[in-house]
Amino acid sequence: MDPKQQNSTFLDLPQELTNFERAQVVVLPIPYEASTTYGQGTKDGPQAILKASAQVEFYDEELDSEPCRIGIATAPSIENLNFEPEKSVAQISEACESLLEQNKFVVGLGGEHTISVGLVRAFKKLYPEMWVLQLDAHSDLRDIYHDSPLNHACTMARIGELCAFVGMGIRSGIAGERDRLPSASKLFYAHEMRRNCDWREQVVQSLGDPVYITVDLDFFDPSAMPSVGTPEPGGFQWYETLDFLKTIARARKIVGFDVVELSPKPGFVAPDFFAAKLVYKLIGLIFADKYKNLNEKSLDS
Repeated sequence: MDPKQQNSTFLDLPQELTNFERAQVVVLPIPYEASTTYGQGTKDGPQAILKASAQVEFYDEELDSEPCRIGIATAPSIENLNFEPEKSVAQISEACESLLEQNKFVVGLGGEHTISVGLVRAFKKLYPEMWVLQLDAHSDLRDIYHDSPLNHACTMARIGELCAFVGMGIRSGIAGERDRLPSASKLFYAHEMRRNCDWREQVVQSLGDPVYITVDLDFFDPSAMPSVGTPEPGGFQWYETLDFLKTIARARKIVGFDVVELSPKPGFVAPDFFAAKLVYKLIGLIFADKYKNLNEKSLDS
């Protein structure tokens, strides 16, 4: 790995905004890839997002603010993961828990979707009533896949053992999965959402509070996000997703989130930038009330 990339910080912010003690948000890169079954490369996703984020403007024209003013630190990448899945998930959980104990809002960058199991384990200790909102093309509800209960196709099965969840945008699953959902959990299939103009309100009403969000980038249509290992046609677009995330940010307390499954393609940077801007947009939506009260002089990115 390029040492410069390894030391990348989200948005390439000036030092006063990346200071760990001051920062309210900490981005945690997790280059874990052990169970991908089709396209490879999710281990390179975190650094690709960090690198692309240096080109994202600090100013968000829609929010008319610079959300980065809350302070966004970037934690060292979890590089020495033990690729025995349970031990890796434990390492991820421990790293996240340490940040949460320091009152940081943690944003996980994957890596394959299995990282979310470790992150949710840590958050669940701090927020016992927490729900998970899953944006994903795949239900990820297999109990075991390729002889492992911690395959990325089993992510929501494992999360469902920890807390209730709502999955939305699902376009690929397994027979009978709705009947086997944990109590209170719910799935919104994409083909149903397309015919239901009230799906946004119904998703919100299905969720308790607080909420952790996990975004598998294959939630988006391959025309918008082609750099994923298992693309599915019929996905969602940029603005309709942001409109929904605004609704969730207003209606529920979001305590953390992750963005996973970017498989960067050499020389094709648009999806990397897409992922980086999504992370920044979601931070902006969650912290809107806080950074709008900051009166510091505007930054020039």
